[in-house]
Amino acid sequence: MRAMVYRGPYKIDVADKPDPRIEHPNDAIVRVVRAGICGSDLHLYHGMMPDTRIGHTFGHEIVGVVEDVGPSVQGLSPGDRVMVPFNISCGSCFFCSRGLFSNCHNVNPNATAIGGIYGYSHSTGGFDGGQAERVRVPFADVGPMVIPDWLSDDDALLLTDAFSTGYFGAQLGEIAELDTVVVFGAGPVGLAAARSAWFLGAGRVIVVDHLDYRLEKARTFAYAETVDMRSHRDIVLALKRMTGGLGADVAIDAVGAEADGVLVQHVLAAKFKMQGGSPVAVNWAIDAVRKGGRVAVIGAYGPMPSAVRLGDAMNKGLSIRANQAPVKRQWPRLLEHIRAGHVRPGDLLTHRFRLGEIAEAYHVFSSKLDDCIKPVVIVGEG
Repeated sequence: MRAMVYRGPYKIDVADKPDPRIEHPNDAIVRVVRAGICGSDLHLYHGMMPDTRIGHTFGHEIVGVVEDVGPSVQGLSPGDRVMVPFNISCGSCFFCSRGLFSNCHNVNPNATAIGGIYGYSHSTGGFDGGQAERVRVPFADVGPMVIPDWLSDDDALLLTDAFSTGYFGAQLGEIAELDTVVVFGAGPVGLAAARSAWFLGAGRVIVVDHLDYRLEKARTFAYAETVDMRSHRDIVLALKRMTGGLGADVAIDAVGAEADGVLVQHVLAAKFKMQGGSPVAVNWAIDAVRKGGRVAVIGAYGPMPSAVRLGDAMNKGLSIRANQAPVKRQWPRLLEHIRAGHVRPGDLLTHRFRLGEIAEAYHVFSSKLDDCIKPVVIVGEG
């Protein structure tokens, strides 16, 4: 089959790889129809994440058609159109039984914190991803869901990670009625978090970014007030002034490892794999909320030697919650919102590429060209 292959920082191509096969009775093989390129894929592309190996295939946002199933699979059949959450989870361990599918204890021998993720660094299990013609799906009765006939492939794709993660970020913030919520980052996840904040009762939503087209999308898609980082020497002071000097009730970090303004750290990470990013965004979040406020961290980070301001968080009495989204747990409520017409997650998609154009897709997305917010790779037909 043809698949995206990582060759090193900023170097990817499409090559022939062996077709995936059933390795366990609970496996399925899915023929990929659409694969997203996520902002966290860019962390891999830039060389920011430890143990990202040459030859690996990225891609954890997957919509496709079931092609084959193992003998123990009961919930899927060949021909089913499915969306596959980015989490790989067993469904039965201590954590899965509590809905913490992103922290599954049985799918990732390389870590004690995170579970398995398709197409990410080998620190998340080393599973090949979906930016390919086919993908092996372990525990096929646990993760994938047959897509309802009324749900489009585009909307389904955004539910496999970006929109579900944004919604989860709003949940982590424990938003109360009429809360003021500030979201750092107007990429797809930040935009989803901002839109979701309204669903949970926010009275005011503010989005911080530095790109005109993303700020415009925050206004039109998320109905948010916007703050352009370029217009303020001190972004925290600007947010405090907007909130009566107190700060927001909730801050959501949807930026993660690659906050702008940390070029030296970015270069060091890319060249020497020294660290997994900068804590700039999470520190802004800590500083921008009021005393007794809440901070939600959904941006992806690797190991960081730079300090997170935990002392400030403690002195302000903040609650900080963070995790990879347990995607499947978000689906029932999000499907209700979509079916009721409250949101169309697929509206975040701005660019479409074929699999053979994936190097260009990464370049356009990484370099923020042509007002690209969210690219999708069209791999096959449904």
